[in-house]
Amino acid sequence: MNTYIDKTFSFPSPAKLNLFLHVVGQRSDGYHELETLFQFVDHSDTITITVTESADIELLTPIAGVDNEDNLIVKAARLLQNNTFQKGGETPLPIYGAKISIDKILPMGGGLGGGSSNAATILVALNTLWQSGFTNTELAAMGLTLGADVPIFVHGFSAFAQGVGEKLTATNPNECWYLISKPDVSISTASVFTSPDLPRNTPRISTTDFNDNYKDNELFLDEIYHNDCQTMVIKHYFEVAKLLAWLIEYAPSRMTGTGACVFTRFSSQQEACELQAKLPKGISSFVAQGLNTSPLCSMIEQLTSSN
Repeated sequence: MNTYIDKTFSFPSPAKLNLFLHVVGQRSDGYHELETLFQFVDHSDTITITVTESADIELLTPIAGVDNEDNLIVKAARLLQNNTFQKGGETPLPIYGAKISIDKILPMGGGLGGGSSNAATILVALNTLWQSGFTNTELAAMGLTLGADVPIFVHGFSAFAQGVGEKLTATNPNECWYLISKPDVSISTASVFTSPDLPRNTPRISTTDFNDNYKDNELFLDEIYHNDCQTMVIKHYFEVAKLLAWLIEYAPSRMTGTGACVFTRFSSQQEACELQAKLPKGISSFVAQGLNTSPLCSMIEQLTSSN
């Protein structure tokens, strides 16, 4: 008997930072080979789920201009349903549904992985609530079909990532405080990765070299670590270039992912808040701490231990 039926639960769907992002090649299928360091931050969307005995997937908080069936939340739920059905074989597992709502605070087009995080939260949460029984490795493989960043959110640990972002080596960067700032512009991931101005030949670094070179989160002090997407974005988006130039005068700063968010590193929350108060007008921002374990993992552990 599924004791989660008709009960409502809320789950964090956190943002991530790419502490660096190298584009080391492009595959024949068009996907880019990457090397990046992921870390989570304690700033999250919140996804609320009520499990239903009917197989319907209802998204109660649609995004304007996006058909529900095109929303990654719905796609992830349907994907898990289909895989659960197939897993049952000759003895089908019960197929449940869900009513889902999201309190969306992560900016779209910011490079914080909000959509991928939402998809991963759905896969991980519904796997528990529907009692589908998939491992995180299996869920990550499903998630990869939805987006290259989904696996890191499924696994929930900070990692040096290779491939298209799915080959993960756990690591433990300093859990610094960050001021995360965004100018009034959104940047499409597709526009960055299809740009002829994107560098695509940064030399590869092996996991051994990474472990030898990466010490105490001193990425900003070492020129071999950077964000290749930033090179393209500041060329085409004046707003990001201007914000970066301003922030770098105060503290180490870098763009995350494909932008437009820029993170500035501090050793204390107070320092981050002090600079936040000085930001130019028109810049949205928040202060958050880096996390090496996703808060979603803690929520799932708490849920399963109490059931």
